[in-house]
Amino acid sequence: MESQQAPDTKSHRLTIKNEVEELSKLPEFVDTVCEEAGVDMALVASINLALEEAATNVVLYAYQGGKGTVDIDASYTPQYIKFIISDSGIPFDPTQKEDADITLSAEERPIGGLGIYLVRKIMDTVSYERVDGHNILTLIKNLWFTHIAEYP
Repeated sequence: MESQQAPDTKSHRLTIKNEVEELSKLPEFVDTVCEEAGVDMALVASINLALEEAATNVVLYAYQGGKGTVDIDASYTPQYIKFIISDSGIPFDPTQKEDADITLSAEERPIGGLGIYLVRKIMDTVSYERVDGHNILTLIKNLWFTHIAEYP
């Protein structure tokens, strides 16, 4: 899974086991990448939520109780920040899930689907592909608009 990167792209990788406890490593990773990229702290909290939702689903369901790893690659340019979550678990495309019906009360709403709904609302691009036995979920947040305020 080799990718071409623009020369001004900076990148990081976090690999975790598919254990719930390992998810505690994610916020520091996201914070570090976002801080380097100059992302506003209010936006960092939202990005952390999106990544936590997406990674939690992989940790809980991709390996169906077996052991495995989850790679989270992060890269950024002045225009965007991108996270790629990949695993070799069972094929699952979360982008095919219907949005949760948030007009229903919590009691009426079926379990599941709210996480991917939040991910879609927070991130600007959410895409999935299955490549060489790997689930690859790509999450992109555009940053260009956050830099507009810096110019008078």
